[in-house]
Amino acid sequence: MAQITKDQTADLLESIARLLELKGENLFKIRAYTHAARALETFTGDLSKLAAEGRLGEIPGIGKAIAEKLGEWFATGRLEYYEQLKAEFPPGLFELFELQGLGPKKIKALWEQLGVTSVAELQAACGDGRVEGLPGFGKKTADNILAAVEARARFAGRFRIGDIAGDAERMLGDLRELPEVLQASLAGSYRRRKEVVGDLDFIVATNHPEQVSRFFVEHAMVENILANGATKSAVRFKSGIQADLRVVKTAEYPFAINYFTGSKEHNIGLRSRALARGWTLNEYRLEAVANVEGKKARKPAQPIPPIYEERDLYRALDLDYIEPELREDRGEFEAAENHTLPDLIEVENLRGTFHNHTTASDGRSSLEEMADAAQELGLQYLGIADHSKSSFQAHGLDAERLLAQVAEIRRLNAGFGGHFRLFAGTECDVLKDGSLDFPDEVLSQLDYVVASVHAAFTLPEAEMTKRIIRAISNPHVTMLGHLTGRLLLSREPYHVDVPAVIEAAAATGTIIELNASPWRLDMDWRWWPLAKEKGVRCSINPDAHHTDQLQNLWHGVGAARKGWLTRRDVVNCLPLGKIEAVLAQKRSGTRP
Repeated sequence: MAQITKDQTADLLESIARLLELKGENLFKIRAYTHAARALETFTGDLSKLAAEGRLGEIPGIGKAIAEKLGEWFATGRLEYYEQLKAEFPPGLFELFELQGLGPKKIKALWEQLGVTSVAELQAACGDGRVEGLPGFGKKTADNILAAVEARARFAGRFRIGDIAGDAERMLGDLRELPEVLQASLAGSYRRRKEVVGDLDFIVATNHPEQVSRFFVEHAMVENILANGATKSAVRFKSGIQADLRVVKTAEYPFAINYFTGSKEHNIGLRSRALARGWTLNEYRLEAVANVEGKKARKPAQPIPPIYEERDLYRALDLDYIEPELREDRGEFEAAENHTLPDLIEVENLRGTFHNHTTASDGRSSLEEMADAAQELGLQYLGIADHSKSSFQAHGLDAERLLAQVAEIRRLNAGFGGHFRLFAGTECDVLKDGSLDFPDEVLSQLDYVVASVHAAFTLPEAEMTKRIIRAISNPHVTMLGHLTGRLLLSREPYHVDVPAVIEAAAATGTIIELNASPWRLDMDWRWWPLAKEKGVRCSINPDAHHTDQLQNLWHGVGAARKGWLTRRDVVNCLPLGKIEAVLAQKRSGTRP
């Protein structure tokens, strides 16, 4: 059975309190469960161990009756009392608790007086006027409920990191500007640079928690306040994502930022290492087991070194510092023990990039505008790769238009004085049989070629794999674009044997793109360690269709870091003067 967490237990007690209120139980009984939930939120000991020893009642705020129930919960993973309470109500009724502004009293009235047992039934009752006719409701309440139903549908699911990065960084910047804030950081899956996130976590160290919390919930980006306390607040941004704030003391900050960054599996690994040294680690502190449990540890605890920052915590556990992007329990502990963690790529390492579009196909910026924007970012080169003719929906170029663009690029390069260069390329469609959209005599006149699949996504895996491998076997194909064709939260990847494609890329000397568009981030970060092992090189490309989208490189670097890549693994970290040879290697038959 999976270990039961403190948060899960507090949620259980909150759920019981809601059910008791629905049932009409006395206020003192309801408050006992809500107070117990609050007590657990601030408890820093080992709940599981206390439960095993029958000592949960020692926690202030946990009475004898609730302690006995929690003993059953920790022992079996379920609580019969809770299951019996739930059985007294229609299952769909619990959906109503997810609606903002709808508490147990109103839900009880809707159920008992209108027979509403689900969100769909509630929406219908609001629409036909029955809700506004209830005593204590009215039209405004009915309208608010309808808005909450619509918000639930809108807020359901997950968010691409690129869609919420602006909100995340703006709030973080505003928090850091507050004079009351000593330290502030984002945590959670956003800090680990996951491609899709569910919420945002902000951690702040301050001596003035009330002022910081008030600033957070009153921020202009906030649409709804979900919870508001001195040390823990939750809001819904206007973009739809939930944002949580944890306010801690300066001494607690290294532990809080580490714990709330996660991942869960990484945290379990850290706690295990702490226990092996006679320590207990939680979101607030690292201390000797004996100090927490009131009894002598099984073996003497090692002295705990001072922890001033997150790096000190890893050092105390005899580990090299593990960057947030690597904290997924995918080999980082072994590497940290053996001093073999990679020196991860940084945005500043990039010297140029490829796979960018202009107004010649479906881009919204001209060739000159893209070149100017790249130079403003400090890049030394930019690869242009407009669509080929089969992508008619993207106004793909035929051979004549493509070669005219090549001539224009050569003309522009003559005016850069050697300090900047445009590379002439194409994003060439891979046709259904694996052949390419342009003949070799056209491709041979380009500086590089990106081969991408844009149609016939439903091929069986074996056929799709064979199709892609045939395409990258062409000596003129420099790199493979967005390997799986996925659009995050919109389109699933097509079926393809990714390891087989990686093997073929290694054999043919083909670069695989890390498409940095936040809609794609493809090839997925989980495959890059294998590609790196096989000697396949990466190119981080923004797939920019506008000058602003060159900023996608930030997302690409985050995904590359999650994939354990260094600047030596990414070809576009090479400067002008060296990248040319890499682009020509496959065509010339030479290998790095």
